[in-house]
Amino acid sequence: MLKTRSLFFTYNRQVQFHFPDIDLEAGDNLLILGESGIGKTTLLHLIAGLLPPESGTVELMGTVLHELSAAKLDRFRGRKIGLVFQRPHFVQALNVQENLLLVQYLAGKSQDTNRISTVLDSLGLADKLKEKPHRLSQGEQQRVAIAIAVINNPQLILADEPTSSLDDKNCRRVATLLQEQAADTGAQLVVITHDHRLKEQFRNTLNL
Repeated sequence: MLKTRSLFFTYNRQVQFHFPDIDLEAGDNLLILGESGIGKTTLLHLIAGLLPPESGTVELMGTVLHELSAAKLDRFRGRKIGLVFQRPHFVQALNVQENLLLVQYLAGKSQDTNRISTVLDSLGLADKLKEKPHRLSQGEQQRVAIAIAVINNPQLILADEPTSSLDDKNCRRVATLLQEQAADTGAQLVVITHDHRLKEQFRNTLNL
């Protein structure tokens, strides 16, 4: 379960963000909509534990994130939270399989090539196992980014503007893939975006 309470964050004491509370059960999906500058990415970083809140709490599966040490938070994030960024992040020197093996290793998980093959196959990427990221299309790179986010069976998947640079067809496809991957593992899915095309694919919407 994801629960946030009274989250507040400030940049240089000048730009201040107060965020509404969030309560999600296992398997719930939430679309968070807001225009640029409203604090969407800041909220995602707070939920992921990438930023500490000025005040308030983020609790996932009974663990309050900012109460963990840096090392424990890194390990917790690697095991429990999957992140999809607007621009995918890869180790370009490694192929797709090696990138996924690295994500498993950094989370302290066993390196499971069968799990990698299963996830890539579910995303239509079975034939891209040995490809370097720069040789993939934009849509393929975004699907590999989803694979990276879900490879460790996280309890929470967070996606930051995952469709903003995609056409309508690929926008719908990426949203559907995120929902399918979340459903496969019983994860909660939070998509933060200004892309109003996604509204029709989510029942649960929060406007910032």
